[in-house]
Amino acid sequence: MTHRDVAHALALCALPQMGPVRLRALLGRWPPEEAWAAVRSGRALTDAGVRERLVHAPAPLAERWRSASASIQPELLLRQAHAAGISVLLHGRPPYPSVLVDDPEPPLVLFARGDLGVIDGRRVAIVGTRNATEVGREVAFELAAGLAEAGVRVVSGLARGIDGAAHRGALVANGAPPIGVVGSGLDIVYPRESARLWDEVTARGLLLSEAPPGAPPEPWRFPARNRIIAALAEVVVVVESRRRGGSMSTVEEALARDRTVLAVPGSVRAAASEGTNHLITEGAVLVRDVGDILVALGFARPSPLDAAGALGAIDPADRPVAEVLQRRACDLEALIRATGLPLATVALSVTRLELKGVVARRAGWIEYVGGAP
Repeated sequence: MTHRDVAHALALCALPQMGPVRLRALLGRWPPEEAWAAVRSGRALTDAGVRERLVHAPAPLAERWRSASASIQPELLLRQAHAAGISVLLHGRPPYPSVLVDDPEPPLVLFARGDLGVIDGRRVAIVGTRNATEVGREVAFELAAGLAEAGVRVVSGLARGIDGAAHRGALVANGAPPIGVVGSGLDIVYPRESARLWDEVTARGLLLSEAPPGAPPEPWRFPARNRIIAALAEVVVVVESRRRGGSMSTVEEALARDRTVLAVPGSVRAAASEGTNHLITEGAVLVRDVGDILVALGFARPSPLDAAGALGAIDPADRPVAEVLQRRACDLEALIRATGLPLATVALSVTRLELKGVVARRAGWIEYVGGAP
């Protein structure tokens, strides 16, 4: 891979209305520098080889590309990306992620911030609605924390609602690093209130996008992003979702790639659970706790500790939660009140205790099952 290849591929991505299908048509016909020359000359969309690959392209688009290319300097764009800490990766050329190379629709140009080595580990996507309930956000947080604690990378879209809650859970666990896949340039934080979360995911894990630096979060970019989330994941978990929406597009992309889909059940009265309940009726694996996800990955489900010394085997940080649950079963809210600890601390303790088989969740209640000390 030459420096000029990367610079010209980046320049192609920066053209207006350049999506994955159009980029694939150009780079399927020419190497990056030749494709850029075709754009500059205005002949990019008149070439027969491109027309075979690209049926739907509005007539004025070639002129828009030619006009825009006059003000784009490929080498300068690449220097600016590197100055912002953004790597530009070309399909099939190291260090492009090997897990995406053979995907049916791989991003031909991928942008990254953080540690690309993070991808080399077990990966689970947690997705769901932006308009999540408080319970849904808590569940996403707890499942992600449990997965990270078990060494599994949590993949999500850094959106409001379920996605953001999942990434926060993965970060609080201080375990396996998270992976975020976003629908804007890596220098354009969306939603804006997630700036700190973006920074933390970048510092501790990896942030990926198909959108070039400076690209706004246009609506069409999110369905395209969802296929990358599905491609990266070994298992996709839907926490809350309506019957239609981004989560369901991720499910469709996952099924097209033979990924296992799991769903968290919810109330039949809750609109946020319509999609997940439907998935379960259609054969998705039901998720009760993080153990169900680990089993889907091929991990053994943690078995309960035997009665002798159960509390003695518990980390001191988790003892306040375990001691309350030994006295009585609680829901999460009651557990927070009884311990006086913040939500994140309690949720993480519950997850660790679940992984050890000391507590279990049943119908919204958390119960002690580890036996007497």
